[in-house]
Order: sequence, then C-alpha cells, then structure tokens
Amino acid sequence: MRVIVAGAGVGGLCLANALRGAGIEVSVHERDPAVGSRRQGYRLHLGETGIEALSSALPAGRWEELLAGAHVPEPRFVRLDPRLNVLDVMEHGGRHLSVDREALRRTLLAGVEDAVTFGARLTGYEETGHRSTVTAGFADGSAVMGDVLVGADGIGSAVRERYLPHARVVGTGLVQLYGKIPLALAYDMGNVFTAITGPGHRTVGVAPTLGYATCSFGARAEDLPPGLDLMSQEDLRALVMEMTPGWHPRVHDMIARWAEIIPLELRTSVPIPSWPATRVTLLGDAVHAMSPAAGAGANVALRDATTLASALARGGDPVKAVRAYEAEMTEYGFAAVRASAANGARFLGQDPLPEEAGQPS
Repeated sequence: MRVIVAGAGVGGLCLANALRGAGIEVSVHERDPAVGSRRQGYRLHLGETGIEALSSALPAGRWEELLAGAHVPEPRFVRLDPRLNVLDVMEHGGRHLSVDREALRRTLLAGVEDAVTFGARLTGYEETGHRSTVTAGFADGSAVMGDVLVGADGIGSAVRERYLPHARVVGTGLVQLYGKIPLALAYDMGNVFTAITGPGHRTVGVAPTLGYATCSFGARAEDLPPGLDLMSQEDLRALVMEMTPGWHPRVHDMIARWAEIIPLELRTSVPIPSWPATRVTLLGDAVHAMSPAAGAGANVALRDATTLASALARGGDPVKAVRAYEAEMTEYGFAAVRASAANGARFLGQDPLPEEAGQPS
C-alpha cells in the first residue's frame, strides 16, 4: 500500500511516522519551501490525547528527545481580570506538555525526511483505474499515484475544496496577535494557559514553554484596524497598549517586551454530516479546524494521524479503512469543534457556530 499525504504540518508528519512504523509506504508533499517558511504561532499544548498519539507514532529515542525539549505546565487553566485578580481556576488533571511548534515538526521530520518533498503544491487529484488508485497532481506538473490520498493541508485545504466542497470554514469574529515574551515575565503563570480578560472581549494569554513564553492578544475583529499584517512590531505593541488602558503594569511590561508578533484571523470549520468514503480523506485543520479556546486543535490532529494509520495498518480494502477512520474522526473531531466554539463564546467573545451544514445538493 502507498499513502500520499498533502501537508507536512504536525498531523501530516505524525501520520507519516505512524505509517512508516507500520511498514506502509508513504510520501509527503508540502507546499511551503521549508519547515520554517510560514509563521503559524509558536507554542503548542499537548494533553493526554496528543501525548498518547505522539508516543505511539515516534520511536523511543525521538520521543525522549521531544520530552527533553518540552515544558511541563501546571495542569490548570487560570483566568485573571486586568488587575491580575483571579476570576476562575479550572483544574485539568492528566499529563500536559508545552512544546515549540517548529521543534515538534523538526522532531517528526527527522524520521521521515527522505519521504518529504517541500515546495510541492497540490493542485488536484483524480481516482483512476476504476477507482482502484488515486493520482495527485502538483503545480510543477508532476503527479504521484497511490492507494490513499490524505489531505493534511490545513485550514485552506486544496483537498477539502474538491473532496467536500460543501464543507464551510468561517470566521469566529476574533483576531489574535501571537508573539513571544521572555520567560521571566511569566514567572508565576506556569499553567497550561493563563488568560487575562478585560472589557470588550479583549484578552491577553500567557503560556510558558522552554526558553520563552507565548503571549497573545485577542479582540473582536471590528475593534481592530485593517492592515494588521502590514504594521510594524512597534506599531502593534503601541496598538495593544492603547487597547488595554488601566491594565496592571505587569501586563504592559509584557506588551513592551513582546516580539515576533503575528496577527491571525481565528476561523473554525462548521460540522457536517457523514459522507461516502473513498480513497481520499482528511485530517486535522483540513477537516475540523477549531478555535484555540479549548487547546485541542493539535491534539485532535495527532489523534487523527494515529487513528488513520491504525485503520490502514489492519490491511484489506483501503476504502473500508478510510470509512472506519472517518466514522470515528468525525465524531470526536466535530465534538471538539463544538466544545472549542462554546469555550470561545464564553471566554473570548467568539461568534456562535453557524447552523451545521446539510448534505451537498
């Protein structure tokens, strides 16, 4: 069996590792020219689901390497007001890790680098040979044939656009600016996540990992000026200072030392009913993108990867394996989308999820 994976993000690379461990041939095709080409944010939170998936997909040595570069946070979510008074504490329990996104991708890449092609933008696919194979086409005119094509190509998935054209990705009404602050500024905020929430759904989020802490600022899109991606770092810091008047001086110290700031619109998928299985499938943000409010996106993508690899490793008809995977994935994946949207509405002022899509016409 040969599996073609479009996308070398965390989910696609975890899948490649799990497939290779099961003795299944895999090739990965990534549209970006290199691992660090695109700015996506920094720290990732891994809970029990993600930890279990990664530890099963990686050989022992690389799993130990990943652990050595991870931070172990206090297993709780803490919400503070702008003067840093405690509003809520939610204990999570279980195992939690905080890891650098690029470091995680490089660890995953190390075991499958020979199977990964960068600068390969998928432009389409077709099922061939009376649907007994699938051929993926790329922008450079090349084509690859396999038994299964997996769209792990993110929220703007080219695979999803053709495979499930009725599936919608919508804005949440929120924009977040992601950046880094010195670890020392988060000295007593070593939780899974600390959210400092103020009026107008404005939120500063802090989460340490090894070597730095992530610091984010979120607000309603209509309260922010256009062209954030064209603004200088100095101007972005000044904007957030202006939007947090009267907040604790320590918050302003964080903003003053904020660096590598990336503005991103927060978007979410809209759950859809099940669909007929084929030799094409999706994982991660390509099928169930979600608000970061539940800290579940990376964990669910990693679970997708090991769930799909396990289904394919059982052998037999690949379409039956895809069907079994999709039945499980859509249940837990869209449940996570709904939970993330509910948390986002409660804590961040996210728009409610639109009505769920029906079957395509």
